[in-house]
This record gives sequence, structure tokens and C-alpha cells, in this order.
Amino acid sequence: MKKALKIIGITLLIIVALLVAIPFMFKSQIKDMVKRFINENMNANVEFSDVNLSFLSSFPQAHVSVDDLVITNFAPFKDETFATAKSITFDMSVKELFKTADEGPIIINAINVNEALLTLKTNKLGDVNYDIVKQKENQNTEASADEKGFTLDIEDYAINNSAFTYLDEKSNVTFYITELNHSGKGTFSGDVSELDTNTEARVSLKLDSTQYLNNNTIKLDALIGLDLENNKYTFKENKAIINQLPLAFQGYVQMVDEGQDIDISFENTGSDFKDFLAIVPKEYSKNIEDVATTGTFKVKGIIKGLSSDTTIPHLDINVTSNNASFKYPDLPKSVENIIINASVKNDDGNVDNTYVDIKALNFKIDEDIFKSSATLKNITKNMFVNADIDGVLNLANITKAYPVTLEKELSGILKAKLNTSFDMNAIETNTYQRIKNNGTVGITDFIFSGEDIVNPIHISKADITFHPGTVSLNSFDARTGTSDISATGTINNLLGFLLSDGKLKGNFNVKSNTFAVNDFMVAETETATKNKTTTEEASLKIPAFLDCSIQADAKTVLYDNLTLKNVKGSLKIKDEQANLENLTTNIFDGDLAISGLVDTKNKTPLFNMNLGIANFDISQSFKDLELLQSLAPIAKILQGKLNTTINLSGALDEEFSPDLASVSGNALAELLTTNISSENAPLLSKLNGAFSFIDFDKLDLKDLKTKLEFKDGKVNVKPFDIKYKDINITVDGSHGFDKSMAYNAVLQVPAKYLGSEVNQLIGKINDPAVDKITIPITATIGGTFTAPTVKTDLTSGVTNLTKQLIEIQKQKLLNQGTQQLQDLIGDALGGSKPKNDSTKTQTNNPIKNVLSDIIGGNSTNTNTTDTTNTETTPKKPTVEDGVKDILGGLFGGKKKKETTKDSIK
Repeated sequence: MKKALKIIGITLLIIVALLVAIPFMFKSQIKDMVKRFINENMNANVEFSDVNLSFLSSFPQAHVSVDDLVITNFAPFKDETFATAKSITFDMSVKELFKTADEGPIIINAINVNEALLTLKTNKLGDVNYDIVKQKENQNTEASADEKGFTLDIEDYAINNSAFTYLDEKSNVTFYITELNHSGKGTFSGDVSELDTNTEARVSLKLDSTQYLNNNTIKLDALIGLDLENNKYTFKENKAIINQLPLAFQGYVQMVDEGQDIDISFENTGSDFKDFLAIVPKEYSKNIEDVATTGTFKVKGIIKGLSSDTTIPHLDINVTSNNASFKYPDLPKSVENIIINASVKNDDGNVDNTYVDIKALNFKIDEDIFKSSATLKNITKNMFVNADIDGVLNLANITKAYPVTLEKELSGILKAKLNTSFDMNAIETNTYQRIKNNGTVGITDFIFSGEDIVNPIHISKADITFHPGTVSLNSFDARTGTSDISATGTINNLLGFLLSDGKLKGNFNVKSNTFAVNDFMVAETETATKNKTTTEEASLKIPAFLDCSIQADAKTVLYDNLTLKNVKGSLKIKDEQANLENLTTNIFDGDLAISGLVDTKNKTPLFNMNLGIANFDISQSFKDLELLQSLAPIAKILQGKLNTTINLSGALDEEFSPDLASVSGNALAELLTTNISSENAPLLSKLNGAFSFIDFDKLDLKDLKTKLEFKDGKVNVKPFDIKYKDINITVDGSHGFDKSMAYNAVLQVPAKYLGSEVNQLIGKINDPAVDKITIPITATIGGTFTAPTVKTDLTSGVTNLTKQLIEIQKQKLLNQGTQQLQDLIGDALGGSKPKNDSTKTQTNNPIKNVLSDIIGGNSTNTNTTDTTNTETTPKKPTVEDGVKDILGGLFGGKKKKETTKDSIK
């Protein structure tokens, strides 16, 4: 007994070892078999990572798996992926592994396909990517009498977690099946067999631009009779669920030479109105189990005829409901008096003649009754719509009666009596002559918000009359934020705007008592609220959907910190651009005219403006306008009126204000009546300290004109002239938006302002030409407006003056000799020369050197007196002493008691 058990154990061990070892022994043979099968049957490039064989998982059968299968097409779909699969497994008899090509087809008992993706495609030329099976040469069309017609025996098959895509570029059809799980069991060994299947998937179908199914859930349990000899497939016991609507169907599909002969009928198994709610995807209808319903609902259809390249089966699908109602248990309102009478028909097999006829779609919520009807023709191409609407609808009741989730809350009362007739191509191409609307629509207390709207727009009243091609806006009264709007006008593309994401086109006359610009600018960095949009980027945008002209008349416009009065002008908005034309307003006790463009298409908004300013109050405007502050910072100390024209362009910042670093342009300014207020004006204090003979608070700036050019944060000021009494001043230079300065002021100073000593010298010369002498003194102004620096060349100016005076007298006395000129200058400067102590020496003076050069020598004279001389005759001053006195007076040195006060401190 022990020996027998030992033999059995060893035998079993050998069998297990063989089951493990054989797959490795025959692995290359299996790969060759798979490659042979592929090469013999497929006209495509096929790749897979591995082929495995196991006897243990499906013993006593063999289990073959192909991993990571990828099939790509040849031309005309070269390198496009036709199919992929994570794995395909086959269960078969071991002997099937060793069949040669002459021993007949391989019999497979079970097939499992996991995570497959199959794409069937037809291009615009009619070529298909799924015609990849090779046609065998000299293949007999008739089977021999002793051959069996079908030798494949499949016990079961399954397709798990897979997807299917059909794309027809020629007919513009897209069909998707996702989350596909399908399994079937049956016997295929006879000519007549049965296949029991179970399918779950999500289905989407789009014909042209119309979405008929959108990720709808499909369940199908079908018992299908297979007449393989006649290629006929009969639906026997079948039940389908579309979304949550149960359908029973019967009929057949038979393959014929021209295509498929189809005869299928279906209807919903019940008649309760709850079946209508079941059609709606569950994401929108929510849980309908506890919904209270009354009335009937029936779906019944027939699909019968030939499906071929040129025809479709005849269609007769009807949906009806009478006197129905529904109420969700957790919502306060119910929908009553529901009447539905709709059908989808095709009577001749021409796909273009398929149409939808909605004879009635009526309902009632509270006391509001809404009726509608419509026909849709040519639905696979350029769909034609004819619809009638007549009723009243409280928009707030929609969410109170049906569990729909809206991005924005709806409110308002809609009243409509309207007929509309159009084709979709006319909507998309704005062919207004093919868009025919007649009727009226009114809305009250409507709140509108969207992605391009900052604050909700509360429309208190709007009355619209529809005409063929145009819509008249008879009245429109609304508020948003702090703004109020009243408008009339015409709209040319209302349906395109509402139905196909077109632009809102029209011409409007807009009036407002208060219009705040920021109420209409999208701030994309704002925190999301119920009525605002959030994005990561920060910019203000002109709504992209607007394409209109606006004639504006606003009593008050608020923009940033500015208040504009009596704003009138035209505004053209298109492509996220606003073009202002002849916009006028009153601001800063003056008038402002604006023309230009604001462009918000790019991430950074741009502008290009021409400004005309008349009679602006200088102190107010330079206080509130940052642009003017940067162009002329010194103007903040002025009081009076300003005229200017400014041409400028640049970028706008996140607050929709000019980014000064990017601004460039030019300006021409004129000052009218002007006073100067030197309080808190460091620059004036510095200038007053440098020139004591000028009171800069009393400069005459009337009718001053100057031209500016600015770019890259720097303002260049062209030379301009101002005047103080009889002193002419020329100013030019530049400053930065950072308040830095680099200016030169050249003062033409008459000699009389340079002290009493100079005046005495002028009086001695006694020449009318001397009274007209002026000297240029340059003030170099630097630093910043808050910490200025002032440097002058006053010393060189006095030197030049002295040279001028001497030159004049020199010309007069040219024939009298050098000594006479010296005596005359000595007398003019000091009279009699007093005696000096012998121990004192006259020091050198820079002006003395100038005089000596002019007169003819550079030597210095040291004058002494006799110590025994007791005469009291006063000393006669030298030329050097006289010039020294002049400079002393100019620069604040010690003066003689009898000298009058200088005009320079």
C-alpha cells in the first residue's frame, strides 16, 4: 500500500512538473502559431509584448494569453492605432495547439478581451480603416459536401472594461461606447444557434452638430437567435434600459448584399409618467423612485427597411403624454398639465428627410402656463427650425420644481408670444435674411450673471419686439453694482448669441444717472462668489461676446477716483476692444475730450488715447490724476487753469490704470490764469535762496506754452520762456516718473540787480547802452522734487558783467590812453584814495586780475604812505578795491556804512 501511494505521489509530481514545464518548452512554438495566424489573416502591423501558455489555470484545457496587443494601420491610415488590448486570453484543447495549417481551423472554447480600445474610422474619401482581413487567393466559394459549415465551438466569451469609437468623417457621425462590459454564452456548432448576452455601457451619439445621446447608460439583456446560413439575427427575449427607461423590443437584422435588412419594434413596458423622467440622464433627474406622478407616458417605435450606403430604414417613433404631472418630495413646486406629443419620422429612407415634429410641449407651474411647438427638419445637415412659444414662466420656479443644478440662480418673469424660423447655418454665419422672427418677449425682475460680468445685472424691465432679421429693444432698465442703465436700440444676432455662442451685435442708445466703470470690468483674481468668476490670472476684460455701437449719455461716470459729469459720446466695442469717439465730459471745472482705443485681447491690456483738455483746474487735476502728476510734478504748486492736448499709448495695469513705466507720447500745454503756492515746495525754497533778487512766488506764468515728450519713464521738456519783471528765463531739461530732475534755467539778469556797487559803476560810465546790459546766469537743477539741488554760475556772471562794463568805457576812452582809463575807473569806483598804513598790503582779488588783463597788466600794487606824513587827506580807493566792494556786495561781505542795501543777500 505504501508503495502504491508512493508511486501515485511520484506520478502526480511528474504530472505537475510537466504542466509547469511544458509551457516553457512550447512557448516559442505558441508564439510562432500566433504570428502565423496574424500574418495569414491580417493586413496590418501587429505587435504584442508576450504570449503565455498555462495548463494549471484551466486544466485540463490549455490557457493562452496575448499581452499588450497593438494593431496599427497601413496606408491610407498609416501609423494610426486601430486597436489595443491589455490582454486577450483563449481557452482550448491542448491538441489545438499542435494543429498545422492543413488540419482545419482552431477550435476555441472561451475568449476574454480585457481593456480593449477599438476605433473604426471612415475618412472623407470613403476609405475605412477596418478592412484589414486578407483575401485568400483561389478561395473556393462553395464548401464541399462532406465539410461542416461551422466548426468553432465557443462556450462563453467576454469583453471587459473596454471602449469602442466610430468616426465617419464623410457623414459627420461620431459614436462612442465607453465602460463596455459584455458577455455571452452559446453554441455555435450548428447552422442555427442561440446566443445569450448581457451588456452594460455608456453611449454617446452625435450627428453633424446635434448631440442625440450624451454619455447615456445602456443595459441590454438579449437572447439572440443566430441563423448563420442566412446571416439573420433574431431578437427573441429582450429587455433594454436606456438611462432608467425600460424598453422591450423584438425583430431581426439580416445581412443582405445591399446592406442590412432591419425590422425592429419597441415600446416602454409601462405607461406611468415616471418613465418620462427616466429618459433624462440620472445626473439631472436625480432619484425618481419617490417622485409622485400622474398621467401617462408612452414611447413606441418601428424601425423597418434597408440600411445601406444610400438609405436608412423607415422611422416611426412616437412619444405621447396626456394630463401628466410630477412632484419631487423635497421641492416645493410641482409641474402640472403636462402634454407631450412628439415624433421622429422618416417615410422614404432618405436620411435627409428625417424630421422631428413636436406638436405640443405644454406645462403649468403654479398659475403660469407655458405652451410650445416646433418642427426640426434636415437634422443630419443644416437643421431647419420652426418654433412657436406662447406663455408665462417664473424662472425662479424652475429649480423649485425640478432638481436641476444651475451655475447661476435664475429669477424673473418671462412673457413670450413668438414665432421663429431659421436654419443653423444662418445662425452660424449671421445670414439675417434667413432668420425670421415675429412676436414679443418681455422680462421683469431678471438677474443675469456670467463669466464676463463682475456684478449681477438686475433687469427691472425689458421689452423686445422681434422682426425678421432684427430685434428691437423698446425698453431696457437695469442696475448693476452702483450703476443704473436705460437703453433702447436694435439687436442683429440675438439667436446666434443665445444658441451658438455668437456675439451680441447691435446699436444702442444708453443713458445713465450713475455709471461706475468698474461695475462692468471682469476682475479675474476676485474670490469666487455666487455671481462672480474666478481664474488664476489677474486682468480686466471687455466682454468678448459684445460687438456693438453705443451712443452714451451719462450724468455721472465714476472711474477709479475720478468723477466725470455730463459724459457724452460714442463707443464701439468689438473683439475685446473699445473704441471711443468724440467722448466729452466735464471734470476738474473744465472740459475733457477723449478719442482712442482700449484693447484687452492680450493678457496685458493696451491703450492708445488722444486727450483734449480745456480750462482744467490745475490743483485739482494734478492732485487726482497720476498721469499728470508724473508728466509735470511741479504743477501741483500752481493754481489756475490749464489747456493741453496729450497723445499717449501704453499698457494698463490690473486696476485698468496706465502703467506709467510703459507709457509714451507727447503733450502741448498752455497755462492760463495762474498763481503759485510755494507751501511745501522745496524747489522754490532752493531757488529763492539762490537768487535773492527774484521772488519765484510771483513769476508770471500767464499764457505759458510748453511741449513735452515722454517715453520709458522719462519726460523731456522742450525749451520754454517765462518772465519775472524784466528778467527773461528759459527753461529746458527732463525729469523721470521717479521724480528725479535734470533741468537748466538760464536767467537774463539786468546789471542793475547785481548790487549797489555795480549800479554806481554804471552811473559813472554814463552811457545809455549800459542800461540794456544783461548777463546770463545758469541755474542747474538736480536731485528730486522733494529733495532738489540748485547750482548757479553767478561768479562767472559778475566777471562777464565787469568785462562788459570796462569794454564799453574802454571803447569810449580808447584815444585817451591807458593811464586815463585807470584814473577814470579809480574815480568811479572809490573817489579819493586814503592813505594806508605802511604795514598793510592790498591783497590779491580775482576781479583785479580780470581788470589788469583788460587794462594791460597783471602786476599787483602795494601802496604805502610816509609814516611822517600827518596830513589827513583821505586815501583814494584803487580799482581793485572798487571791484572788491562790488563782489562783497554780491556775496554778502562787509560793506561801508554809507552803502545802500544790496538786492542780493
